[in-house]
Amino acid sequence: MKRSVLFDTETTGLDPATGDRVIEIAALELVGDLPTGNKFHVVLDPERDVPEEATRVHGFTQADLQGKPKFADEVERFLAFIGDDQLIAHNARFDFGFLNAELRRAGYKPLDMGRMVDTLDMARTRFPGMPNSLDALCRRFGIDLSARTTHNALLDCTLLAEVYVELMGGRQHGLGLVADGGPAQIVTYDAPVTRTVVRVTPTAEELARHAEFVGKLKEPLWLG
Repeated sequence: MKRSVLFDTETTGLDPATGDRVIEIAALELVGDLPTGNKFHVVLDPERDVPEEATRVHGFTQADLQGKPKFADEVERFLAFIGDDQLIAHNARFDFGFLNAELRRAGYKPLDMGRMVDTLDMARTRFPGMPNSLDALCRRFGIDLSARTTHNALLDCTLLAEVYVELMGGRQHGLGLVADGGPAQIVTYDAPVTRTVVRVTPTAEELARHAEFVGKLKEPLWLG
């Protein structure tokens, strides 16, 4: 099944060209567009100050980041996690821009923009003219936002994974057919999980009503 990586960053500001740096990276592995539980998360020393306006967004102060690893210390681990797979983010150009600036600074090749999947673009296509921030999409899809008091990258990834499933068409990925009364094997990235399938048997009355309904249809496929 297809593997992809959904990720988010937090930064000291809005523009890497003016010296802003990455302070947090979170990434979740998806297989078949669903989270496997494998994740990457690191908080970084940006090697510069953290403006108060940035702290108000993500909650990190300069003191919080002292002694944390630098991007160059974690870059190999991050690149190993993302591999060559598709990279999904909300407003992905922002995150790609910051990561590519960090990669260049550390002496690495930038990420190929062809790997980018932007859930903001997906949402704008599906809901044109409507608010399509992560908060707005969570509310639209009925996803719990109660824990989101600041822009924490790991929490945002978890929420975005739920939003992404909905943008891809909803929670139908595990749908399958099994023999009557048999176990259903749900295949995940790590290991198969066996779940019990409960068979619902219609009553004679329900079968008769169904037959009556189908009989009223013009050329029903069920009778082909």
